[in-house]
Amino acid sequence: MQIPIKGPWGHDETTLFLAESTYPVRLAAVASDGFPRVVSLWYRSRVLTLECVTHRDAPLVKLLAANANVGFEISPNDPPYHGVRGQGIATISPLAESDTLDWMVSHYLGDSDSQVGRWLLSRREQEVVIKIEPQRLFSWDYRERMADVSS
Repeated sequence: MQIPIKGPWGHDETTLFLAESTYPVRLAAVASDGFPRVVSLWYRSRVLTLECVTHRDAPLVKLLAANANVGFEISPNDPPYHGVRGQGIATISPLAESDTLDWMVSHYLGDSDSQVGRWLLSRREQEVVIKIEPQRLFSWDYRERMADVSS
């Protein structure tokens, strides 16, 4: 079943934006006090499913284990504003033999030949994959109306 996308973008444009973007995902998880916690993470889009990697002991992992409902947004910080947001269900699994971390280091850093790239790859056995299955998606695009605004 294809997830309906509200907003100006259709399935193809949304899929392309998520695949090519180097903006992190802002992921909101609900804590036991009822308030959301927002964390920025690198992500990988597999069609419309998002994959993130984090340390197995990260507070986010505990939050998602208790409540798998998430909100998310992927967009630039500077004008002109555009992007994708939504809600979904998160699952957590060991990184194991997945190439997701390697892909992210290459996509976001260009290669692994940096201090942070080597550090991230050195702790792969301690990492988990957060898989987000969107239930609702919304796109927005203010680039045309903000054409004369630059960051």
